[in-house]
Amino acid sequence: MENKILTLTENLCIGMIHVDALPGTPNYNGDVKSIIKKAKEEAKIYMDAGIDSIMIENMHDVPYLRNHIGPEITSLMSIIGYEIKNLTDLPTGIQILAGANKEALAAANSAGLDFVRAEGFVFAHVADEGIIESNAGELLRYRKIIGAENIAVFTDIKKKHSSHSITEDVSLVETAKAADFFMSDGLILTGKSTGEEADIDEIKSVKENVKLPVLVGSGVTLENVEKYFNIADGFIIGSHFKHDGRWENKVNFEKVKKFMNRVHELRIES
Repeated sequence: MENKILTLTENLCIGMIHVDALPGTPNYNGDVKSIIKKAKEEAKIYMDAGIDSIMIENMHDVPYLRNHIGPEITSLMSIIGYEIKNLTDLPTGIQILAGANKEALAAANSAGLDFVRAEGFVFAHVADEGIIESNAGELLRYRKIIGAENIAVFTDIKKKHSSHSITEDVSLVETAKAADFFMSDGLILTGKSTGEEADIDEIKSVKENVKLPVLVGSGVTLENVEKYFNIADGFIIGSHFKHDGRWENKVNFEKVKKFMNRVHELRIES
């Protein structure tokens, strides 16, 4: 399908909202309204600071379930996504951990969102939740069944926080080619953990071998964005936009504003 999200603007910048712990999870505070309110406040900060796009994720829901989560999570993530989309009218995406790709797609479809971030799209890997199996066939068939083909599926390859010894003999480029063949809408490359820089040479290799858009999914900062700018098609930024550079803290307006000002300068220069 035509990928309309990444053609909306050059080097799309996606700001992360890590919603507070959701119902049923160990860190849930018992107040659904406060979760929605905080997510909307952070969305407004992003909007006022000039971000291009927003993505929500349930990263506070530790420890994560593997592949499938309950309706108490899907329903609230859908409501939060709807509220943010309605507030900002920015391209908005969703990821539901861990590997709950069908649930994320369902929530995105109900909320009128634009993309999902999917784990385990091709090949299998071992995460801290256990073995994550490939799911491209099931996920894209489900997208077809529910009429959500307007929602882009951006897929992690050789994902962070994971062991890839099972596929050690399959290179990153071959993994990217497999994701392309299995109809991914865009690839996400990361460092080995949250906030760690992605390898610039790996990004170049993937870009040279597949036609899919490539997003940098971790470690992008004000200080290093220039080196990625003319190579990657987009950036997913979480930790750098938070107070003290920690993903679990609230979004910092000044950090987002400075970053987006620099991105606008780079867009003009290029």
